[in-house]
Amino acid sequence: MIDPCLLSNVPLFAHLSAELVANLAHRSVERRFAAGQLLYAAGTVPAGLLVVLEGRVRVIRGNGRQHVIHEEGPGGALGEVPVFDGGTYPATAIAGEPTRCLLLPTEALRSAIRSSPETSLLFLHRLGERTRHLVDRLDGLAVQDVNARLARLLQTRQEAVGPGAPFRLGRTQLETAEELGTVREVVVRTLRELRQQGIIESAGRGRYVVRDDRRLASLLPT
Repeated sequence: MIDPCLLSNVPLFAHLSAELVANLAHRSVERRFAAGQLLYAAGTVPAGLLVVLEGRVRVIRGNGRQHVIHEEGPGGALGEVPVFDGGTYPATAIAGEPTRCLLLPTEALRSAIRSSPETSLLFLHRLGERTRHLVDRLDGLAVQDVNARLARLLQTRQEAVGPGAPFRLGRTQLETAEELGTVREVVVRTLRELRQQGIIESAGRGRYVVRDDRRLASLLPT
């Protein structure tokens, strides 16, 4: 059992009744994962819904070359599809950094949905957002080349920390390649070219700084 306040502070459950949140919290447990640790593997049966409290989780799929399906940070949920369709996990989830999650058992969630239409709408909205995200990601992979996808990732990471502040693309170059839907060698070569052109600068220890916003933006599709 976990403190109901911990669950009610998660945006996904913020609008549910106090009684419903308390019932879910009573049946929930906390799970902690080290960086690089497996949360679950594709093809396994889910124990319930995982809600991220702290850290970052990458959901990947593929044999050999792997692709990132989506990432989840604090407030994000993992495993909705198999929890509700009764199947197995369609992808694998790995902690990108030390991560703390809540595990909400499948039957507890199904019971909440049966007793509360608002809970059904909440998860329908969540699944709709996930579908839209996947469609947008497929569009990006189909339309944009690797240079454009890397430029977009560099731009997003720089905006997240502010102008001139060093940032990491990913925990490793392989992780970055999986995020972009390519291979590590392509990422290494493209980053080297961008440094040589003065568009980005290495800040050491796998960190970068964007030095020419205008030229980086020119690599993005119009």
